[in-house]
Amino acid sequence: MMKSPVIILHTDNPAPAARVLANGHPDLQIHTCDTYEGLPAMVAETGAEVVYSVRFNGTPAFPRQALLDAETVKWVSVGGSGTDHMNPWNPAALTVTNSAGVAADMMAQYALGAMFHFSLGLPAFRAAQERREWLSAQVEPIDGKTVLIIGLGKTGEAVAARSKALGLNTIGVRARPKDTPNVDEVYSMEALPGLWGRADFIVTCVPLLDSTRDIVGPEAFAAMKDTAVIIDVSRGGVIDEAALLAALDEGRIRGAALDVFTVEPLPAEHPLWAYENVIITPHCSSVYQGWDLKSVEMFSENLMRYRKGEALSNIVNPERGY
Repeated sequence: MMKSPVIILHTDNPAPAARVLANGHPDLQIHTCDTYEGLPAMVAETGAEVVYSVRFNGTPAFPRQALLDAETVKWVSVGGSGTDHMNPWNPAALTVTNSAGVAADMMAQYALGAMFHFSLGLPAFRAAQERREWLSAQVEPIDGKTVLIIGLGKTGEAVAARSKALGLNTIGVRARPKDTPNVDEVYSMEALPGLWGRADFIVTCVPLLDSTRDIVGPEAFAAMKDTAVIIDVSRGGVIDEAALLAALDEGRIRGAALDVFTVEPLPAEHPLWAYENVIITPHCSSVYQGWDLKSVEMFSENLMRYRKGEALSNIVNPERGY
């Protein structure tokens, strides 16, 4: 006989998610919560055993402690790939899974779009268009260039596959180096000092951990080519923002495409807004039409495993962040 746990769906748009989950588990009692403030009381009132949760209103106010303190909650399924807003937790008392891979293809397309943005010089052409000026200029190919991918999880592998298809040389680093499809060279994180200077494009795809915080710092920027572009789809805090600002001011890199920031939303007075060679997007490289329901479908499949007493997929080790 399968388990019948009480479920909470914690999202900013829970009705569609509830319909998806009910299709796969019509016998279960499913509660929904669409605010951070309401989750602690709902957990206490329902005695929920399983919580599917999306970080939809930033990290600072996320009701992490309510989930960690609840004696009834045994499993938290995170709707995205990042779990730093849950860290630290005791894996002996609480299982945390993520939805790694749900947005890997989209994030890889974002990274490639940023590469094309800089190689084609689109801002200059747009500015000339506004002036109605027939600009004499060239575009620049990306094939034959080198991309350094920091983190070779599902997103990093997706970046590598698309980069390779477009003729780029691919270098990647991961905590435990191993042969990886579409990656020409794989190294440990300790090899980074010797790799920065080889890259034309640098894509960060790692979780935020003590070991990855500020990993792209002053020494990294000093070693980069002055034509390098850094693309961040990881987490705010992986790039040292002060070091990035210094590198931009001193012309030590070509530019940056940033989807994540140490403080989100990025404050209006933050100096990063002012740079013409910086693309700023609001943590949306993983947000596409239907991603949320695809994530719930992944949760529904995992929930079936849970109910059958089978091993869950995508269990996150809090020390590794994946």
